[in-house]
Amino acid sequence: MSESLSDALDYPMARGRCPFDPPPELTRRLHDEPVSRVRIWDGSEPWLLTRYDDVREVLTSPQVSADTENAGYPAQSAGLKARRNRAKAFISMDDPAHAAQRRLLTGDFMVKKVERLRPRIQQIVDELIDDLLAGPKPADLVQAFALPVPSLVICELLGVPYADRAFFHRVSKILVAQDVTAEQSLAAMEEMLAYLGDLVEKKLADPGDDVFSRLAVEQVATGGMTVGEVAAMGQLLLVAGHETTANMIALGTAALLQNPDQLAAVREGDDKLVANAVEELLRYLTIVHTGRRRVALEDFEVGGTRIRKGEGLIAAGDAANRDATQFPEPDKLDVTRKARHHVAFGYGVHQCLGQPLARVELQVAYRTLYRRIPTLALAIPLGDVKFKHDMLVYGAHELPVTW
Repeated sequence: MSESLSDALDYPMARGRCPFDPPPELTRRLHDEPVSRVRIWDGSEPWLLTRYDDVREVLTSPQVSADTENAGYPAQSAGLKARRNRAKAFISMDDPAHAAQRRLLTGDFMVKKVERLRPRIQQIVDELIDDLLAGPKPADLVQAFALPVPSLVICELLGVPYADRAFFHRVSKILVAQDVTAEQSLAAMEEMLAYLGDLVEKKLADPGDDVFSRLAVEQVATGGMTVGEVAAMGQLLLVAGHETTANMIALGTAALLQNPDQLAAVREGDDKLVANAVEELLRYLTIVHTGRRRVALEDFEVGGTRIRKGEGLIAAGDAANRDATQFPEPDKLDVTRKARHHVAFGYGVHQCLGQPLARVELQVAYRTLYRRIPTLALAIPLGDVKFKHDMLVYGAHELPVTW
């Protein structure tokens, strides 16, 4: 058992030469120091958990809290801390408040409901590829394909006008940036909340067949939730609904282009293999690369280390997904691997609500893109691609491709 502070290095850590691998120091800790201290932006030193079993244990423990108002909670950035003190989404709450709000959305993201969207998602993907092929090359895959696919889908699901995408793409980019000030982050949040609040008011007056309309009619009109509460929930759904999947499409494509044998397997494989490849890419890339944050509600022990009440915890899913006890040869991209038990979507009661939708979008996007454009290739060296080291969600700012 260890209770002493280790040598605390800054977190998040710098990546090495391979843009798809976790930082080398993170990998070292996974092997040599699975529960250790790190120093984050505000000078505090939460515990970093890197081992798969420890990460899952903490994310399901009743002895920890996801509530950002608890003292000791290790916020990802000054901006995020400021925002969560202003308006919390349910992912920053504990049960029963978390469960009550999450339950309002469960039906919208159930597997059967999402599967009914698959034909429309296929249509969106096909039309975007038509436009890509008809346009100039090289082209930026992020702007031409990776970002529009989930943006169109989440807009239609929520009832957000896609014509407003320039606005919410700009604001979302600020909300997931790590290098903006608290004031810039708060200003972006206020813009988004005002926009979504107006949208909820419009849905209340003229409801349609979408999530915001349902929440307006069932919750706001009956006094169950305020317009502001629905707007805060909507901000989470809108931002998470397109940022994560867009980055997975672009980064997954970059990774497959560096592994031609794996790309060929996806291009030529059946639906089962493509679905399997999606799980492996989620594991291999783990784009939520700043860890799941928690704070201890009482003293407890994890991985042989005593955690004290009020101490912050960071569950590093990117390290856990490279744990060889769960994934043999973890640094190898193998689209035939059985990787469904990865923690790329988190774990426990806070596991990503939208994962069924993300899975279908990725399956359709990967399957269709590489079959319709079999000669797809990077238009610049991989080393020249600008990766999102500065964002809460990892990916590529741009991905120039040709064919």
